[in-house]
Amino acid sequence: MIRQLNFLYILTIALVGCKTETKQTTTETQTVLEENKEVTTAERIAQAHGYDNWKYIDLIDFTFNVDRGDSHFERSWSWSPKTNTVRLSTTEDTIKYNRASVDSLSLNADKGFINDKYWLLVPFQLVWDEGTTISNPIKKTAPISNAELNMITLTYSDEGGYTPGDAYDIYFDDEYIIREWVFREGNSEKPSMTTTFENYQDFGGIKIAKDHKMTDGNFNLYFTNIEVN
Repeated sequence: MIRQLNFLYILTIALVGCKTETKQTTTETQTVLEENKEVTTAERIAQAHGYDNWKYIDLIDFTFNVDRGDSHFERSWSWSPKTNTVRLSTTEDTIKYNRASVDSLSLNADKGFINDKYWLLVPFQLVWDEGTTISNPIKKTAPISNAELNMITLTYSDEGGYTPGDAYDIYFDDEYIIREWVFREGNSEKPSMTTTFENYQDFGGIKIAKDHKMTDGNFNLYFTNIEVN
């Protein structure tokens, strides 16, 4: 009887040992696979702008501004990414809503939020957005600076989103920092808008280009009141 119990004890220890070893081997295999996983250009661009720190962000506030000639436009946002609650503040109104339940009252506000957030965090949109295709990088002369930069083309599908089918030619340096882009509405061959990405500043480990200018000097899209918690 004692012999039987000893045998069962040894068998149990052996089985537990096998399970532990198998689990450890599986974990090690997963780690190796993750280490060997090819990092895409989009992921490298996102990481260069601080994407690894995004998981720590609870709240981000910013004001979206556009100066064109003598006119000025602005609207301010407060966004909690983890709960997806958004507050829009303008000189005329304040609207608070959750992006999980956009209704007719918050639809226009949400369209504005998607646009403004896109300008603010386009390096992250490269990995966030679904239904896109991203070309392989090539060397190309940037349209504003005339510098030789790397370029990828981001194209959205013809379905879904507020502006389906649009395309962006994104120019970035060898450190994967975005320097310029060309927006092409509906993937047309002719550029709809071409701007710089400049005046980068670090906010909570997130690199944000505060200014986007055109060549004629009559247009500046920029961000103020940026706070990242």
